[in-house]
Amino acid sequence: MIRSKLTFTLRKLRERLWIKPLGYAVMAVAATFVAEMADVLPFAQLAPDISFETLEKLLTVISASMLGVATFAVASMVSAYASASSSATPRAFVLVVSDGVSQTALSSFIGAFIFSIVGIIAVKVEYFDATGRFAMFLITLAVFAWVILTFVRWVDNIARLGRMGNTIEKVEAATRDAFAQWKPWAPLSARPASDGAPSGTDLHAETIGFIQHVDIAALQAWAEKHDSVVHLSALPGAFVTARRPLLTAETPPGGSRPDMDGLHDAFVLAQRRSYTSDPRFGLIVMSEIGCRALSPAINDPGTAIDIAVRMAHLLRDWSVSPPEEDRAAPEFDRVRVPALAPEDLLDDAFAAIIKDGVGSVELDIWVQKSLGLLVQEAAPELARTAASRARQALDRAESDLSFPPDIDRVRRAHRSAVEGAGARAS
Repeated sequence: MIRSKLTFTLRKLRERLWIKPLGYAVMAVAATFVAEMADVLPFAQLAPDISFETLEKLLTVISASMLGVATFAVASMVSAYASASSSATPRAFVLVVSDGVSQTALSSFIGAFIFSIVGIIAVKVEYFDATGRFAMFLITLAVFAWVILTFVRWVDNIARLGRMGNTIEKVEAATRDAFAQWKPWAPLSARPASDGAPSGTDLHAETIGFIQHVDIAALQAWAEKHDSVVHLSALPGAFVTARRPLLTAETPPGGSRPDMDGLHDAFVLAQRRSYTSDPRFGLIVMSEIGCRALSPAINDPGTAIDIAVRMAHLLRDWSVSPPEEDRAAPEFDRVRVPALAPEDLLDDAFAAIIKDGVGSVELDIWVQKSLGLLVQEAAPELARTAASRARQALDRAESDLSFPPDIDRVRRAHRSAVEGAGARAS
């Protein structure tokens, strides 16, 4: 129970730009005290005698350069964030901010600056003996090496951070990670919900907002304690109010109404959606990027085509299940979770792109090819829905395009990608 919420909280902290620099700053201060502890080691007399002047000059070089480099790093990162928000979508901002290489670089520069300032103060007051000075000298050289390696690595990364391709890859990776939690045979590692409305006691939300995380382990523990079965009604990404039930607790015949007050702690609600366990949000963001690329100001149908193909691959990979004997049993057998609906997934992914890009014959063709991939290779239910959406996309293209050869090209793409799949598309 604690582990699930803790993991989610730690992942959310990655979106805070100050967390990692704070940790590096603490390490920088601690390094000075570690160096002083070397004075009590038994082999202190073997250490070379490094003068206070040498240490001060080395630390002064670091302090004089790191503050400027850190300022430059912040300016470059802010520029990358602005680029990602304007060229892609503001919803991708949290993924760009959580870029590990950039956070490590900024943290290293700030940590090195703080280390040098604390070190200079320690040198000025003659805080170290001979062994402590030698240990401080070695730590200073290590900081030099670390800063140089970090800077070289960061320069290569910052050149791509915030660019369209890099942002799309981050959103795609976050969406794929979210889909990994929604195995068709074990959504959120629980048992799939059966058809029909469950009977029992409903739990309603206490606040208004989007569900960012559901602690399934906490629901499982509660169900085991009360000999119950929990039917999840609101999935991550859902917008809930006091009128919408979060779950229904099914109690055994003759049992009394269980105490459900603690179950609210299993839900994390916020004012915006999160990528963590909400793959539909990732599809919506990718679709937004594709639609923005189709705007007259940008006019980049190639990006929209790339988005359509990537989303088709994501949905195809998610829907294909291994043989039944290779599937891991659901970990939480007392929790029932509704499966992701193919209609919702395809609407999130393709509805806006089809509507906004209907005038582009190239995009119309690649929409047919992308949906055709799902018709031919995805699970049957998703394949049937993809065939229906491909037919709708063709109808929209036929009603909007005026040049007969363009219409013929889209029709040929539909016949080749969708109708050629045979029975799976019916």
